[in-house]
Amino acid sequence: MAAPAVLSLESLLQRSDVWRGNGLAHEAGEGVATGFAPLDAELPGGGWPRGTLTELLSARQGVGELSLLLPALRHGADEAPVAVVAPPGALHAPAWAAQLPLSRLLVVEAEGKDVAWSLELLLGSAALSAVLAWLPDVDHKSLRRLQLAAQGSRSLAFLLRDPACAVQASPAPLRLMLASGRDSLALRILKRRGAPCDRTLALAVERPIPWARVQEKTAVAAPPVLQSSPARSAPPARQAARVRLHSVSGPR
Repeated sequence: MAAPAVLSLESLLQRSDVWRGNGLAHEAGEGVATGFAPLDAELPGGGWPRGTLTELLSARQGVGELSLLLPALRHGADEAPVAVVAPPGALHAPAWAAQLPLSRLLVVEAEGKDVAWSLELLLGSAALSAVLAWLPDVDHKSLRRLQLAAQGSRSLAFLLRDPACAVQASPAPLRLMLASGRDSLALRILKRRGAPCDRTLALAVERPIPWARVQEKTAVAAPPVLQSSPARSAPPARQAARVRLHSVSGPR
């Protein structure tokens, strides 16, 4: 029997599936450019990862979270649909139409546990360019199911969650904390595949309202892509949960 080949440590470290603890991991495929060079430089793969979960944690709506994602959606390499799951307000069709064709936009209205269920089906379909979901409290088991559903697809999967979730374990390989900076979006990378990032990035995202108003203690107005809507009343205990899927159309 021939003796097994002996590999040097240096040759092992050059493998694409092995990463040094003080560097970024090598992703299986290239990431989707975020539109912000400082952020791309800090992300494994040089951009938003496909086929995996990305968590965006923000204490308030309208700090620039959608403006952060729109460049990647707008310059997508394919014409596959983009799904928006359980948005906190009605989508404003004219604002979205300025970013991408409305024919590519699908909206899923869901509540409670139906949000994670709908998201799992969408990710498992592997038919979408991207998914944006406002995810309520969810257990680790459900998050793990979502991560498994995302694997193997080429979809971008963004989960918008409460910052309190930062102390909870998550299978998402990429987790970001967002906040309004002095005149920009302040972004911290809480988790990534690679060495920790100990600095805060200041990104000049497009703002629907002046940054000075974001700094005010009063409630932040909803961004143009979302319209404020009255709080949804909880369904009766015996009423079956329903999920609505529809497309977005312009003003009639």
